[in-house]
Amino acid sequence: MPRGQKSTLHAREKCQQTWGQIQGRQGAQITATQKKKSAGRSGSVLKKPQRALSTTTSVDVYHKKSYKGANSKTEKKQSFSQGLSSTVQSRTDPLTIKTKMLVQFLMEMYKMKKPIMKADMLKIVQKRHENHFPEILKKASFNMEVVFGVDLKKVDSTKDSYVLVSKMDLPNNGAVTRGRGFPKTGLLLNLLGMIFMKGNCATEEKIWEFLNKMRIYDGKKHFIFGEPRKLITQDLVKLKYLEYRQVPNSNPARYEFLWGPRAHAETSKMKVLEFWAKVNQTVPSAFHFWYEEALRDEKERVEAAATFNDGSSAMGRKCSKVKASSSSHA
Repeated sequence: MPRGQKSTLHAREKCQQTWGQIQGRQGAQITATQKKKSAGRSGSVLKKPQRALSTTTSVDVYHKKSYKGANSKTEKKQSFSQGLSSTVQSRTDPLTIKTKMLVQFLMEMYKMKKPIMKADMLKIVQKRHENHFPEILKKASFNMEVVFGVDLKKVDSTKDSYVLVSKMDLPNNGAVTRGRGFPKTGLLLNLLGMIFMKGNCATEEKIWEFLNKMRIYDGKKHFIFGEPRKLITQDLVKLKYLEYRQVPNSNPARYEFLWGPRAHAETSKMKVLEFWAKVNQTVPSAFHFWYEEALRDEKERVEAAATFNDGSSAMGRKCSKVKASSSSHA
């Protein structure tokens, strides 16, 4: 199997494993938490220990991947079965359990739109694990980033307060709709990566095949995303992050997804590749075929920006000359 194809297969599986494992029991935890009254939410999260996520499992993933080389095209089908990543798999060690509890707390604070205080996070970790707090926070932040597409940022060093910020400018800090929903940025970045790696255009069938491995199903309400079909074919399309169109000359009609104009404006192939690399705990250049394309895209963006700036400067000079000429005749 070509190296680029193998890396892409592994990356897709890593994304799917991360999502599937995080959602395993956390869905039940979040659903239960949603039923509590606002006044008691923060306290209950701090005082009541949360169960860790499901124990390590194995999955069998089958993908048929088309890889285009310089002069050839190969198609491979591979079975993949292994334990989940040590970063996201649940074990019985206390630090992993505390990491999962901290992720749960961070998501609750995100939903409630409240600042995240270090003192509150230390209560989650408990005093006997306080020395390991930096490590626990780093792992929790990593999970928040790769699953939900949000970054944990310190906003006040004197009070040690933090906020979660969406990686893209989706409305309501990534939640898309108003209210206390969860961030959709991670899902969007996964979709953009899938589209990119499918040749910048992915059929609807391939998208749902990808989402199903992440336990996201057409017609089944999801505890984070609500109705996924509406989210990806209407909400994200209306916001111009995705383009959803009929495959030309298809009968019966089939549909495909592309990047929308806002996706092109707010991110890039390289940034999406960096996101996928982080999920896979590697570097973007590990995806050699797509890394080369991302580099070309970056170069084109720089050239386009330079052309635009030159044009703006020329227009500015032209306008200045006109104004100067008009002043001399006055």
